[in-house]
Amino acid sequence: MDIFVLVKQTFDTEEKIVLQGGVIQEDGAKFVINPYDEYAVEQAIQLRDEHGGKVTLLSIGPDRTAEALRTALAMGADEAVLITDDRILGDEFEIAEILAAYLREQSVDLLLGGNFSVDNGAGQVAIRLAALLGLPHVASITKLDISGNEAVVHRDAEGDIEVIEVPLPALFTAQQGLNEPRYPSLPGIMKAKKKPFQHLTLDDIPGSDAILAKTARLALSLPPERQAGRILKGELPHQVTELVQALRNESKVI
Repeated sequence: MDIFVLVKQTFDTEEKIVLQGGVIQEDGAKFVINPYDEYAVEQAIQLRDEHGGKVTLLSIGPDRTAEALRTALAMGADEAVLITDDRILGDEFEIAEILAAYLREQSVDLLLGGNFSVDNGAGQVAIRLAALLGLPHVASITKLDISGNEAVVHRDAEGDIEVIEVPLPALFTAQQGLNEPRYPSLPGIMKAKKKPFQHLTLDDIPGSDAILAKTARLALSLPPERQAGRILKGELPHQVTELVQALRNESKVI
């Protein structure tokens, strides 16, 4: 099987985000594989070990993204491809189009990715990519079994489970509970240094240099700090009156 895993590097979920002049400060910050993508990497490795084939990691991002890909290679993936180019602005439309342009030239039996990234949280790239490639897509899966050219998946559906059967090739996004991602071993880390790693630009992907982002970030700011709560005192009718006045005049929600 030719399995591709979409990987994104994100801030560590425990990292404190610092904004300066509307820009996130990356100096000294810790970056990791997007946690949901780790489930996808683990699932790909398990399927490769069961059915044979190759696991290729695919990512778009700055040069530092190589660190996340090296970690996934140390987990057991076979190859990695990193697309880096200053012309990439990074909205979901653009990312999906570039990935599709690259994957159209590849042999793909299965595409895996995380349900969403913990930085932007949009959850759009995989869905857009499946549509561009004409592949069936199931999001937020918690179980994946493959037999021949068919896949049976369990999907988390608001506290219940949907069981869906789709033909391959297909694209699935991983939810927590799909598996337990392994830690890279010392031998795995040493082997990762010798595994194939391609660094590409838009010039290496036919037609991708004409892809333009549809959106641009105009501003970025932290949410305002929560104000201290207020305890209303007095008789109940007086409290109700004071509450209604505060909601109307201060919060302006009624």
